[in-house]
Amino acid sequence: MGKVLIIGAGGVSGVVVHKCAQHPEVFSEIVLASRTKSKCDAIAAQLKRPVKTARVDADNVPELVALIKQEKPDLVLNVALPYQDLHIMEACLETGVNYLDTANYEPPDTAKFEYKWQWAYHDRFKKAGIMALLGSGFDPGVTSVFCTWIQKHHLDEIHTIDIIDINAGDHGYPFATNFNPEINIREVTAKGRCWENGQWIETAPLSVKHAFTVPENIGTSNIYLMYHEELESLAKHIPHLQRARFWMSFSDSYLKHLEVLCNVGMTRIDEVEFNGQKIVPLQFLRALLPDPASLGPRTKGKTWIGCQVAGVKNGAEKTVTIYNVCDHQECYKEVQSQAISYTTGVPAMISAKLMISKVWNGVGVFNMEQMNPDPFMDELNRCGLPWKVIEQAVADLG
Repeated sequence: MGKVLIIGAGGVSGVVVHKCAQHPEVFSEIVLASRTKSKCDAIAAQLKRPVKTARVDADNVPELVALIKQEKPDLVLNVALPYQDLHIMEACLETGVNYLDTANYEPPDTAKFEYKWQWAYHDRFKKAGIMALLGSGFDPGVTSVFCTWIQKHHLDEIHTIDIIDINAGDHGYPFATNFNPEINIREVTAKGRCWENGQWIETAPLSVKHAFTVPENIGTSNIYLMYHEELESLAKHIPHLQRARFWMSFSDSYLKHLEVLCNVGMTRIDEVEFNGQKIVPLQFLRALLPDPASLGPRTKGKTWIGCQVAGVKNGAEKTVTIYNVCDHQECYKEVQSQAISYTTGVPAMISAKLMISKVWNGVGVFNMEQMNPDPFMDELNRCGLPWKVIEQAVADLG
């Protein structure tokens, strides 16, 4: 049993708190903190089990340190903004507490995300005798574990990985994002990148697409080549890897609105002057769009997220596809959230459970694919994200 301090009070945080509360045998105490304490109180009010709430500015290391020293958690679970990762890691170092997050650090003034800033903490965490686990959402997170589970049980060598993320849900708005609008739009408008033959290949944003017929009779969606952070860690940690790509689906309505917003400058991340004060257009746009945490009651349909992995087994070529299907309305019935937040929050809880239970243990900074995949895969089936395996390709992606 252990105590967890959860930082952040958005849609993913709500799922994490709900799921941690379902496992009192592991999470003996839950503390939820964010800059806006009323959001924490609203999440806590949804639960029968008591959850302590607090206010903390995740950009303020001394405030974080003071809260951690006051609460003495066994683990700090970061579901705040990616901009705040390094501040929270610094606070964990100062207090000697294990750290877990769901998305890698992004500098606020540059639309670029990579692991180098967090990997640089490895020696300091190792010296402190504590563990940091990075990227424990679905993608990154589950997708990385899917790959290493396939490597352990189905292939002798992995040569290619295609990660495919389909959201076939509909929230009824002409334009809205299923997670933080600022992070979402920065990610989607960035250049595409894939790992191929030992180097990174760049493409113009959303310039490469395929029609993908989704298994489980979910329909056909256009999927677009993007860059996603797990490609970087998989390229580092998967031996024999020749190519790794990430694909995500977008509706025509989403892309049409996004194109207009880009053309008129609303997705800019640099400051502009307006009425005598400086504003960042993308941050202003975020304030106008629906709060992703509010989409749960109105979102219908399913998500399909999986990995198509090819390589060799006993000298013969083989392809394995592994995936999860999640229903938006079923997620809302359970934890009052849509499936995008659910598929991120459940893996974060599972990783926290494995760390507190010492099933996953180490000193230093780690990515998900460096852990033993088997206990995590078992927990996915038990905790609401069951997976299926097909020993063949489900798409010809070229």
